[in-house]
Amino acid sequence: MTIPSHIYLASQSSRRRELLKQIGIKFELLLLRSDRGRTLDVDEAPHENEAPADYVQRICRTKAEAAWQALLLRNLRPQPVLTADTTVALDGRSIGKPRDQEDAAAILRDLSGRQHQVLTAIAVAFKDRLELRLSTTSVTFATLDEEHIRRYLMTNEAHDKAGAYGIQGHAGAFVQRIEGSYSGVMGLPLCETAELLRSFGHPVP
Repeated sequence: MTIPSHIYLASQSSRRRELLKQIGIKFELLLLRSDRGRTLDVDEAPHENEAPADYVQRICRTKAEAAWQALLLRNLRPQPVLTADTTVALDGRSIGKPRDQEDAAAILRDLSGRQHQVLTAIAVAFKDRLELRLSTTSVTFATLDEEHIRRYLMTNEAHDKAGAYGIQGHAGAFVQRIEGSYSGVMGLPLCETAELLRSFGHPVP
């Protein structure tokens, strides 16, 4: 069996790129939005009463299916395609990326002084096979006053992150306790990613 020499990463996240490099995975970017006139966009709106774990796995699977179709449409060399999706869960609801600064402030007020879960799903698609893993990490925030929130929003870190924060940035100071995968909170759980790639025959250092 031919062992894949690299993978495709179907994600625009710079954090996921950095994490793959950290564990020595060779990859090329496969960005879905670069296809002219394509109809492979993924609708990330949650379904009514959809549990956060079901939501994040559904979106991740859909992204993997769309990415594999994009690979075929472009006649690229078949290699495993990795996708990931992250959501924050609080009180049984999914919290995605904030719409604006006001929404980000509201999200951070909700997370203040409480425990929430960060769910990151990862999927690998290759030929007629698609496998998925889910990482769930509990994160407890310190109590945030309005000045904490205002100063954090001034960093512009909140706008493109699920839950309106990035643990690897200034918001790391908000975290009192973490139970689970730090890299999963960043957006790519490395242990699960390595296990999944190995199951497809990809060499992981």
